[in-house]
Amino acid sequence: MKKALILHSGGQDSTTCLVWALSKFAEVETISFDYGQRHRIELECAEKIAKEVGVKNTVIKVGDIFSQMGKNALTDTSVAIAESGHEKNKSLPTTFVPGRNLFFLTIAGSFAYGRGIHDLVTGVCQTDYSGYPDCRDDTVRAMESALRKGMDYDISIHTPLMFLTKADTVRIMRDHGKLDLLKYSHTCYEGARPACGKCPACVLRLRGFAESGEKDPLEYATH
Repeated sequence: MKKALILHSGGQDSTTCLVWALSKFAEVETISFDYGQRHRIELECAEKIAKEVGVKNTVIKVGDIFSQMGKNALTDTSVAIAESGHEKNKSLPTTFVPGRNLFFLTIAGSFAYGRGIHDLVTGVCQTDYSGYPDCRDDTVRAMESALRKGMDYDISIHTPLMFLTKADTVRIMRDHGKLDLLKYSHTCYEGARPACGKCPACVLRLRGFAESGEKDPLEYATH
């Protein structure tokens, strides 16, 4: 009776991972993080999706940790959302939050340890992604090794979307008969509902749906 813990932001990718996990594990629960993100509405979406599929969702509040680590567009509304021009590394998007995924995996690993869970699932991807270095496979494998050694605990991090495109993730949802579940998900960096349809996250999502030949069930303000 293996149980998995899904890192669930309420977005398209983590929702796809949740559906994937429900077909692979006997029991599933989700964990979400409140880190002062400008698109905090995603937490409401994560809770809604968890209820729709009948799993428990836990929200971990980590306060303003990331807003104190330097300026980035996800925790500081004075920073414009752009695909490059980060304060510390101009080649990275301004939405890059240094250490965010590393921190989340560490907390999720500790949370899993306390519940006897050995499998984490996260929606990071290095194929169709925003250029975040903590979404790469080598980063995740390093974190998996660190968690195993640091807790002396057998834990695995599953990344079912790592080498897939956004169109591929849409097809996964379609093939599981759960495409309509994505109408509850949130992608827009602006935190807008209906989604803005213009920010990099919205553009990437819309392109994935277009390439898959499927219609996005999410409502957009400009699409």
